[in-house]
Amino acid sequence: MSKKVLIVGGVAGGASAAARLRRLDEHAEIVIFEKGPYISFANCGLPYYIGGTIADRERLLVQTPKGMADRFRIDVRTKSEIIAVDSVNRTVQVQSHELGQYEESYDELILSPGARPIIPDLPGKDNERIYTVRNIPDIDRIKEQVNSYNNESAIVIGGGFIGVEMAENLREAGLEVTLVEGNDQLLTPFDPELAAALAQEMEQHGINLLFSQRVQGFLAQEQGIGVKLAGGDVLSVDMVILAIGVTPDTSFLKDSGISLGTRGHIIVNEALESSVPHIYAVGDAIEVNDYIHGHKTAVPLAGPANKQGRIVADRIAGIHSTYKGTQGTSIIKVFGMTGASTGSNEKTLKRLGIDYRTVIVHPASHASYYPGSSAITLKLLFTPEGKILGAQAVGYDGVDKRIDDIAAAIHFGGYVSDLTELELSYAPPYSSAKDPVNMVGYAAENLLAGRVKTFTYDQLSAREPEQSILLDVRSDLEHRNGNIPGSVSIPVDELRERLNELDSTKEIWVYCQVGLRGYTASQILRQHGFSVKNLSGGYKTYRQAQFKPAPFSSENSNHNGGQDHSEQVPTVKGTSFGETNLASGQPVHIDKELDVCGLSCPGPLIQVKQKMDELTDGQTLHIKASDPGFYEDMKAWAAMSGSPLLQLERGKGGIIEAIVAKKTKQPVSPAMETANAEPASTMVIFSGDLDKAIASLIIANGAAASGRKVTMFFTFWGLNIIRKHEPQPVSKTIIARMFDMMLPRGSRKLGMSRMNMLGIGPKIIRGLMKNNNVPSLEELIQTATSQGVEIVACQMSMDLMGIHREELMDDVKLGGVGYYLGQAAHANHNLFI
Repeated sequence: MSKKVLIVGGVAGGASAAARLRRLDEHAEIVIFEKGPYISFANCGLPYYIGGTIADRERLLVQTPKGMADRFRIDVRTKSEIIAVDSVNRTVQVQSHELGQYEESYDELILSPGARPIIPDLPGKDNERIYTVRNIPDIDRIKEQVNSYNNESAIVIGGGFIGVEMAENLREAGLEVTLVEGNDQLLTPFDPELAAALAQEMEQHGINLLFSQRVQGFLAQEQGIGVKLAGGDVLSVDMVILAIGVTPDTSFLKDSGISLGTRGHIIVNEALESSVPHIYAVGDAIEVNDYIHGHKTAVPLAGPANKQGRIVADRIAGIHSTYKGTQGTSIIKVFGMTGASTGSNEKTLKRLGIDYRTVIVHPASHASYYPGSSAITLKLLFTPEGKILGAQAVGYDGVDKRIDDIAAAIHFGGYVSDLTELELSYAPPYSSAKDPVNMVGYAAENLLAGRVKTFTYDQLSAREPEQSILLDVRSDLEHRNGNIPGSVSIPVDELRERLNELDSTKEIWVYCQVGLRGYTASQILRQHGFSVKNLSGGYKTYRQAQFKPAPFSSENSNHNGGQDHSEQVPTVKGTSFGETNLASGQPVHIDKELDVCGLSCPGPLIQVKQKMDELTDGQTLHIKASDPGFYEDMKAWAAMSGSPLLQLERGKGGIIEAIVAKKTKQPVSPAMETANAEPASTMVIFSGDLDKAIASLIIANGAAASGRKVTMFFTFWGLNIIRKHEPQPVSKTIIARMFDMMLPRGSRKLGMSRMNMLGIGPKIIRGLMKNNNVPSLEELIQTATSQGVEIVACQMSMDLMGIHREELMDDVKLGGVGYYLGQAAHANHNLFI
């Protein structure tokens, strides 16, 4: 006897169950009820119809009622809503647009009602200019509004997958778009440092981002709609997209006897059976097991819904398939960038109290020597025993297959050692001999084996400067172009010869650009007896995590969320790159070309500097790079070098193009030569008091950071500031030994000019500095030398006081009054302390 199977919901899970069941049972009576006018439509493709990527609306209709009837002999009833389920008598109540209300019996019932958008109970929520995104009619309304003649701006509320996709596509449709998110990041399945890269991509494509903002209500306006924020600001736009989340559409099951979870999800077992016999449930409306940890969760994704529909069809047809859980593998396109994740993120692991480790690597998407390569940021989370818990990746190419590889490893209970052993397809256009998945496995394996200790960017605030040294092992050029405050610079290639500059009693916190040179430096230092750890993901991850959206001011514009982009580097829209200098409106003549695609930092910057050195004044260089960090690096380098940056743009596939001009030297008269000289500062430090030493070093660091050449001339008591802390084996006269006994040895022994209080004063001021995150005097000295501040000791004062060169810090230069006066003659800023 054939079975009568009713299916509630005709999209992902429901349509999949119907088609599978028909293939397994030719004689079953199958009826689909869909309350909307369409079945089996591409709901994940709806935003891309708004942006024009999907130009033909009919492409969204994967299957039609007629198609299902012709091919599968399935009775599809659209505009038919199930309003009640009688599980005792095995019937459902149907509210049909054509037939009115009637009853339908079943042998087996499959529930696939999906989830509906959450609409918060706020003033003005019924405004006709507020839209949600769930189905074809929703997207038709949005498309009509976008195409209207007076529509120029939109606000998207919610930074989840739908919100981000809608913001991108509204921007692609030509609208001014502002995205408002209540959290301090987009896309919460990603950890903050990876989500920041996706947010930055959105901002660089003209989307205004407002984080940590709550919407308080909506105001009807004559020409649009006002969105009131918690701070009192009102943003005026033409339309609003609500995308703050979804809730299971299960209110019709209230009196059915079917068990629901605390948030309204249908509770099912591994056979996807509900608590009532002969009733199954699939899709966004059900509660599932977390595949990794086993706890209950809800994951509204199309992939699991389709698999669940297939499994339910199997069960009804007598095949004992089971659903083992969802690990939440997902992916999103954000303009040219891709973000993907699988398994657990740090927030989840912390909430569950699970001990875990992380590593971050930045490998190339494929062999760097083959054109089109770009960097991937890949993060792996795993237990102390090495079992993989999750992974995330962002980049412009190859992100999807790396996360898919790791998702498969998680599914089969994989460990980090399994990633190192995976044999993955390789040819230069597609990967590297050591695939990024292998690379992240190697990094994790090194950490677990104790071959390296690491720290993460968010642990920097816990570093104790008195007990540690923050060491930048990148090149001097990279360090000058941007560094972590408080770090000293020793390039890794010079490290072996400069080990004596590091205090072996302190822990060394090493960092480089992406972590690889830092690992090399860690191995060198570790094998020379230093305690050392390396920054996971390097400076690139640190800088990425510092991203904050542009400041918000409601006075700047009614349509752009208040952001003023007038200071942004000019970019080209709708023209060939390099045609016009948007700053002047004049055509740009390109003299030289430089293609550094495939190179990772510092390679692109080094080649830019080398090529610029070959140019004559006024000539221009056109650069193409694939390293995502090059966009910000180029802006910083141009500002540092004074070279005019004529154009900077991020193009398709993440390729960054820039045009920079060689700085033209203007002829000056001898009378103006001093006025136009490179800004410089000189300082005479006569005092050896702690407070005055701190003040002088703060001024010196500030001047150096602003591009000044700084010379500090230490004389008489000021020499104590730059003395080494430990006694040195030098021969001294009786007078010199007397000075040695009376004078403080090094910066740690300095007293205060006022309120010294038998040595209590210096301890108080140092404690206050630490509590207020002010660098210590020792850190200020290290930072000054790393910035190129010239520290000069007065030779005459040294002779009088019996101080030898060996007793001074290694970076100190010896000089006399003549040298100081020579430096002062070229300076436009002189201080005596």
